[in-house]
Amino acid sequence: MVGWRALWAALMLWTAAVSGASAVCAAPRAELWPYWQQHNPANWRRIDHTRWDSFLRRYLVTDDSSGIHRVRYAAVSLQDRALLKQYLADLAEVKVTHLDRPEQRAFWINLYNALTVEVILDHYPVTSIRDIDISPGLFQRGPWDAKLIRIEDLHLSLNDIEHRILRPIWRDARLHYALNCASLGCPNLATEPFSATNSEQLLEQAASTFINHQRGVRFDAGRLELSSIYKWYEDDFGTSRAELINHLRRYARPDLANSLKDYRGRIVYRYDWQLNAP
Repeated sequence: MVGWRALWAALMLWTAAVSGASAVCAAPRAELWPYWQQHNPANWRRIDHTRWDSFLRRYLVTDDSSGIHRVRYAAVSLQDRALLKQYLADLAEVKVTHLDRPEQRAFWINLYNALTVEVILDHYPVTSIRDIDISPGLFQRGPWDAKLIRIEDLHLSLNDIEHRILRPIWRDARLHYALNCASLGCPNLATEPFSATNSEQLLEQAASTFINHQRGVRFDAGRLELSSIYKWYEDDFGTSRAELINHLRRYARPDLANSLKDYRGRIVYRYDWQLNAP
């Protein structure tokens, strides 16, 4: 009996080590789901994101002192929970493959962020989104592989939206600044919904804000520290360290850009998974 207990304990420790390592050292690859390549450039339909806008206005807190946006999950009323659910239900009825590309991109970003907030609310209170273990599989952690919504009769997870639709179709590193995982280490949740007309502006703004914030890029005692996003998705930011640095310098303020230009030392990666609640 003692032997079996020791074996079980060892298995649990190994499982924790594997899941922890994968969360830190790896991320899903961008693998296209071909069905979602369909689009209609001639369709000028625009999706109504008013309910999501109202939710953000009521519950998203922008803190100028910390530079981090936080969501007042504990304050969300039953009425607004119902409105958020209705917003997601409305999105589920959209024929996304009939939209043009700009509208599709905004649709998927808003859906991802609203679904993430909905997952937190469904399991609140939690200290981290990684504590919401609803993904299938023994070694999975968090909610990212759980099928959360059905669009055009296909069940989708957060990972499907990010890694099988957004990343492989648009191939735009700035998407990492638009998708929020409800964590303090994540780029800020935007204060307004994405749309076909404002997406470029919001993506540029999000990239600049994150890179010039200490949780994105900073020097500590002369050592460069970056968000783990740049390690997990390093291929999205270029094929070399030089390309990554060029990406960072594109958005960095002058002093930071100059420090990055001549840096040849070690890079340390870090990430704060604490919930982005006040």
